[in-house]
Amino acid sequence: MTIIDDITALSRAALPRIVLAEGDDRRVVEAALKAAKEGVAEISVVGELETFLRLAGDVDAQDLVTVHDVTASDRLEDYAEAYYQLRREKGATRDTALAAIRDPLAFAAMMVREGDADGMIGGAVATTAHMVRTALQIIGRAPDADIVSSFFLMLLPEPHERSVVFADCALVITPTAEELASIALSSAASFKAMTGETPRVAMLSFSTKGSAAHETIDRINRAVSIAKATAPDLVLEGEIQFDAAIDRGIRQKKAPGSVLDESANVFIFPNLDAGNIGYKIAERIGGAIALGPILQGLAKPANDLSRGCSVDDIRQMIAITGAQAAARMSASGR
Repeated sequence: MTIIDDITALSRAALPRIVLAEGDDRRVVEAALKAAKEGVAEISVVGELETFLRLAGDVDAQDLVTVHDVTASDRLEDYAEAYYQLRREKGATRDTALAAIRDPLAFAAMMVREGDADGMIGGAVATTAHMVRTALQIIGRAPDADIVSSFFLMLLPEPHERSVVFADCALVITPTAEELASIALSSAASFKAMTGETPRVAMLSFSTKGSAAHETIDRINRAVSIAKATAPDLVLEGEIQFDAAIDRGIRQKKAPGSVLDESANVFIFPNLDAGNIGYKIAERIGGAIALGPILQGLAKPANDLSRGCSVDDIRQMIAITGAQAAARMSASGR
């Protein structure tokens, strides 16, 4: 069993409703059908029915995947009104709201917001900026998250051979202490949702426990204090260097008395430079497999794809989004 198998099993057990916003893309249609046949989730796509059927080439496609044609949907007016109420203080009118909700990403996001889907996926065609902006405007941030961030689920090779989280490696360029604390708390929750394991968080730095002095270290230590005050039961260490966070022998030398009784499994980078460089080194030289970026901090799950994604990439993201939705469903008692 791989971690993706485990994540797929989490989604399959809960059977959340996942909507893919770009149902006019062949890769999306193929992945939707594959995930539906495997029972990963209840799958729907946003797109023209005729286009979907042509791309599917499967006479049973409509029995597997629900197609929401925006122009023909009986939910269009309701979604437009909901969008207007949500954005009217930002200048939206009912006419601009109707135009906005015709965008497949906005329609899918409103499905999630209004409870007609448990999570959404976009970005096979749309840009990351468009996807993230739409999710923020319509789905919004989770009440306990100060910022929407991202993480990679890193599958480490031997000798470590386990799954860890790296964050934030894709969105937040220079987080404040408050934002860094929020990223740490969100990442711990994400790791728990993806793996079922207890998170052990390391707030990474070029310093370990005062071995250097700099204003960037002060920011990390403020973040540590904020995170610990918010979640006192969370195992969280910092500021700490990566080698000390992952290696017990080095940790005993550099950080005697550390709260990390085992190696960290959630690694929080101090800025986007460090995070993006770090995950790519781990992937390209270290042989790790990087799954993501996966969004976190939203009120409900929404994830972005690379425009160069494959069918398997999309299918994996369906399982990941499904697992996120399953964790939320479990927490809410659904």
